[in-house]
Amino acid sequence: MGYPSERLYEEVAFIAFYFHWSREDILNLTHAERLRWVNEIMRLR
Repeated sequence: MGYPSERLYEEVAFIAFYFHWSREDILNLTHAERLRWVNEIMRLR
């Protein structure tokens, strides 16, 4: 069982919305890096 695709879509959309990074750039991040950026954005909001 892999990482839930719904959660992956949420993370990509969340980071893209705030940082305006491309889908490819975000998907090239490791899972840990994506979560780190999601948490950083949450701290800034």
